Amino acid sequence: MDEIAQRAAAAMEQADAAGREAGVRLLDVGPGRARTALTVAARHLNGHGICHGGYVFLLADAAFAYACNSYGVSAVAAGADIDFLRPVPLGAELVAAAVERARSGRSGLYDVTVRVDDEVVAEFRGRARQVPGLPGPGS
Repeated sequence: MDEIAQRAAAAMEQADAAGREAGVRLLDVGPGRARTALTVAARHLNGHGICHGGYVFLLADAAFAYACNSYGVSAVAAGADIDFLRPVPLGAELVAAAVERARSGRSGLYDVTVRVDDEVVAEFRGRARQVPGLPGPGS
């Protein structure tokens, strides 16, 4: 199962221009789980001088995507929610850890915790739907 998850992640990572250009890095992946990271640079800052929430969401969404596609069947988000708990300053190293909470049929539920060091800065919940035949990790 780890080999399938790694192959699926490699295919996604190669095709993910949005994540790559934002600076998202894949740290780890396995069946139903993944970790991604992003170092907050000046280009990630909003008008308040802190990391724009869209980038925090993008990082969490990337971890979610790697986790829900880790079985080698293409999956997409059916929906997602995020709670921003703390501001993130320039230079911070964000790490998002996704874990599968439930999977039934073609549907899955995933939680992602985003941290700076040991401090939780956001909590994300994603709902996934497998779409066999969609171009992606299962192709």
